[in-house]
Amino acid sequence: MTNQYETVFIVNPVLPEPQVKDTVEKFKKLLTSNGAEIVNEEFWGLKTLAYPIKNKKTGYYAFFEFSAPTTLIKTLEVEYVRDENVLRFLTTSLDKFALAYNEKRRKGAFKKSKTEVAA
Repeated sequence: MTNQYETVFIVNPVLPEPQVKDTVEKFKKLLTSNGAEIVNEEFWGLKTLAYPIKNKKTGYYAFFEFSAPTTLIKTLEVEYVRDENVLRFLTTSLDKFALAYNEKRRKGAFKKSKTEVAA
């Protein structure tokens, strides 16, 4: 049985950018090699954290939206825990409303136009 999921994880900001990209690719390969189909992938870059995590105030954010068998989620989360470069992660199952929202977001429905920003 496959469900729709999204996962966000924060990578250690001390790493050089190529190593951060390698970490993101590692998890992408883990998903695809275990039968997941990646619907959307985003790299949000270096962001300030709301509170320090492991004495770090910033982190690189990566996001995947995918459909996968339910058994893959446990494997993915075990790999997050094992990887010392990952500070935090969150994986959620998507319902029909979240899927509709994500579809609109991908198409740019929520981006502000220049006139809205200037106002």
